Amino acid sequence: MSLSEEDREERRWRFKLFQREQRSLFGEILDWMLTPLLLLWPLTLALTWWVAQDIADRPYDRALVLHAHELAQWIQPDPAGLRFGAPDAVTDALRADDTDLVYYQILAPDGRVLGGEPDLPTVAEPLHPAPLPGEVRLRDDLLRGLDVRVATLWTPVPGADPMPLAQIQVAETRKKRKLLATEIIKGVMLPQFITLPIAVLLVWMALVRGIKPLSRLEERIRARKPDDLSPLDDKAVPLEVAPLVQSVNDLLTRLTESVATQKRFLADAAHQLKTPLAGLRMQADLARREGASTEELKQSLEHIGRASVRATHTVNQLLALARAESGSTALTRQSCDLAALTIDAVREAVPTALERHIDLGYEGPQPGEPGVQLLGNPTLLRELVSNLVDNAMRYTPSSAEQPGIVTVRLLPDPFGQVLVLQVEDNGPGVPETERARIFEPFYRVLGTQTDGSGLGLPIVREIARQHRATVEVEAARPGQKPPGARFIVRFALAQG
Repeated sequence: MSLSEEDREERRWRFKLFQREQRSLFGEILDWMLTPLLLLWPLTLALTWWVAQDIADRPYDRALVLHAHELAQWIQPDPAGLRFGAPDAVTDALRADDTDLVYYQILAPDGRVLGGEPDLPTVAEPLHPAPLPGEVRLRDDLLRGLDVRVATLWTPVPGADPMPLAQIQVAETRKKRKLLATEIIKGVMLPQFITLPIAVLLVWMALVRGIKPLSRLEERIRARKPDDLSPLDDKAVPLEVAPLVQSVNDLLTRLTESVATQKRFLADAAHQLKTPLAGLRMQADLARREGASTEELKQSLEHIGRASVRATHTVNQLLALARAESGSTALTRQSCDLAALTIDAVREAVPTALERHIDLGYEGPQPGEPGVQLLGNPTLLRELVSNLVDNAMRYTPSSAEQPGIVTVRLLPDPFGQVLVLQVEDNGPGVPETERARIFEPFYRVLGTQTDGSGLGLPIVREIARQHRATVEVEAARPGQKPPGARFIVRFALAQG
């Protein structure tokens, strides 16, 4: 049976009612400190009761042993065997107790009761180890439905050889012992009823004091201006919080660098767009002036067309760089055939290569062959290859008489788990002093007359970074003139 919308809404409301939306650090620490304390308190009570019973038994056990030795002195030889000749005063003194009942029993070696209570339980046979003369053993037992503590003394019978052992048992009820144990418990546990709330209060106050540095840190952060990205002082916080503050400082440092990069990027972008836009405006003004001839109007329109193409290319490159830096495309990674993507990018560049008289070619495995698969974003990977090919064709001098050569290679290395992409040209190359800077946005090597935006290689570097690849440039033919350039991108195949 399906639930109605009202029932589902009610269930969601109940779930939210009992769900803790945010955990409290103060509450978590307080719970973990107080819960063991409250759970251990009953265990402490039980252990204290057990110890109190043991403490209460000791003095009364010693008294039972003394009574047993005292009664042993009144066992005397008799022609008929043995007899117990203690006077009534001795036995009356033994029983003179206002709290507990005391019983005794005298047993001959043959088991006859010489005196005392005949129904007092005897020691269970056989005894292991066997009792020694004069040895006393204590035990708990039951007499007439009452719990009793029994001391049993084995005493030798004088004048007999071998010397038999008679038993003297003295039993006492446990009322005094329980009262003493109760008093001990009260003396130990009653103060805990007072100290436990005090301990809870002290723990709460200690936690409040302990988290004050966090509150002060929060106040300092809230008091900051929106544009204040300076690092926090990690010396004014506890040692345990220092790693968190250092992590926040690292984040602030990266954020500061990111903001500075964005500001520089926007300034450079505005500068790069200002030039073609100014050219468009100037040519438009020239085309609108009075007396302009048809030839002059045609030249102005041609300049406007070239400026618009340059502006369009710059804008497209800016959008491609922004898309590469956004990181959102990293979430849509899939298995990509780099050979297929590279061949498609080369085919797309063929018309431009023919127009510029450039010999553009591809060397490497075909799509579907082993070693060309990697995990990545196909759109960005194709953008990477296209920018490398476009960069090589732009900076390679070419004519119908001396065509430039641009070669794209794909080199799989299954043993090293690496897939290498190379884009090589026979142009003037990149000086060693400039090789680190050509990957900066809008940077162009001095002395080049090539029309470009300076964004192609930064796009390549950013896409490679998102795919955990490395990019480097070297001379294609070291020592020759021109040396040419070879851009190398290394992809690790074992990616997570």
